[in-house]
This record gives sequence, structure tokens and C-alpha cells, in this order.
Amino acid sequence: MMNIRLLYLASMTPDNLDEEVTMPDPFDILPADGRAVGLPGSDRGAIQTIERAAMILALFDQHTRALSPALVAERLGLNRTTAHRYLHSLQASGFLGQAYGPGPLIDQLSSLVSARQQILAVAPAILRKLSDQSGLTAVLSFLGRTGAVVSHVEEANAGTIVLTVRAGTVLELKAAQSRILLAFQSDPGVITRMHAALSGVEAHQEQAELSLARRNRVAWADLDRAGLASVAAPVFGSRDIQAAIAVLGTTAMLSSSGPSSHRVDLLRGAAQQISSMVTI
Repeated sequence: MMNIRLLYLASMTPDNLDEEVTMPDPFDILPADGRAVGLPGSDRGAIQTIERAAMILALFDQHTRALSPALVAERLGLNRTTAHRYLHSLQASGFLGQAYGPGPLIDQLSSLVSARQQILAVAPAILRKLSDQSGLTAVLSFLGRTGAVVSHVEEANAGTIVLTVRAGTVLELKAAQSRILLAFQSDPGVITRMHAALSGVEAHQEQAELSLARRNRVAWADLDRAGLASVAAPVFGSRDIQAAIAVLGTTAMLSSSGPSSHRVDLLRGAAQQISSMVTI
């Protein structure tokens, strides 16, 4: 029997596609000698500042738990005044603590990476089971700069037509996974930033959808594509939402107003199971 894979391109927008394709490679900007080519002076200075900050943070290892102007100057070939200025700026930004050790921002990023690694380790098997039990494609996503980013996909094995989505796809704001990730954000500034490009009416509608998602613990997509549906549930760590999982299907199999409560219950159960395994 022929099996047809139907790619869920409904989740991709032209802007997102352009954003993915046209991101420059840093090595195309900076040649081997480290000098920026073809950039205004302010941009060259900004790139050099970021590079130096990264080099300073890279000095941390199992033997170096705190930095000092003398150490940075010696290892990176800077004078002590410049080294001190960089350390002070990194401290003020939260990358370094009071004694020039790892700061709260590094702790936050480390926690995020650790949680994602835990989720990526346990989610595939749970998503595979969810897909087999629901007969739908199961998807894991994390929040990116403009929406949910698909990180893992388990396609449905049953049926002759498979609705799927590529890993790496940036989902639009009205996608179920983007909505559930925003609905449980502890930082309201994240929602404000992502909704900034929406009209007043659209932003109000999205706020209503986020409120509904918080109440129901699931979010439904609203992509204006006839015949397609998706629903997402949150995956939590010990303090905040970490990821979202969703199932994709046709409206005949999956609908917020149809007889699909069993599939939604399976989704919620899978999300709770992954959440219970995240220790960060």
C-alpha cells in the first residue's frame, strides 16, 4: 500500500523561511586574521567586543573558577585596564558574579541547556508511544526568537497519508505550540516582544487564546487551513515551562469541538510524563 507524507507547510511563513536561509555565517564575515570585512566601523567594533567577551568566558574550566584582570590580560594578551573594563561589563550584564566567577545569567543558560538535554533524551520514546496510540504525528518544540521551533518529530505509522513537519521549522505565532509556550511564560516581556508586530485586534485575539490555553492546559492552532488541526500541551521543569509537545492531524481526527478528547488526554498524559522527568 502506498504511503503518502503530507508536509505540514502550514506552519511555515515566507518570513520564517527567509530568516532561516539568509542568516550569515560568522566565518563569511570574519576572515582568518579576525578583521571584519566590508562592515561599518561601529559594526566591526561590536563584533570585536562580542568576540573578546566570548574569549573571556571561555577561560572558565575545571581549574579556573574565577577570573581577574591579571589572568585575562596574561592569557588573552590584553592590557589590565582593558581586561578590567571587559570584566566589569560582563559582571554588570550578569555573565559574571561579584568575584568574577560565573554569574546568574550563565546559571540561567546552564539550567536551560540542562533541561533541554533532559527533554531531548526522554521525549522521543514518549512521543513514539503517543503517536502510536493516537494515530497522529507527535512533535516536540522549544521557544525560539519568533515562535516555536520544531526539535523532534515522530510520524504516525498508521494510514496511507501522514501529516508531518520538518525538524527546524519555525512555527508561526498562531501555531498551537507557539501559543502554549507563550501562555505559560513567566516573563511577560517575551509575549510583548513576540506580539509587537501584530495589529491591536490580532494582539487582543492572541491574548484571549493564551488565557484559554492557561485555563485548559492545551492550545489549539488557528492557521486558517481547511482540514488541518493541531493541539499542544506544555512541558514544565521545576520552575517554568520548558517545551511543548503537540499532535498533528486532520480536523476529522482532531478538533477542539469534535470527539477527540481521548487523543487530547493522551497528549496531556505524555506532556505530564516528560515534565515529571525534568529535574531542572
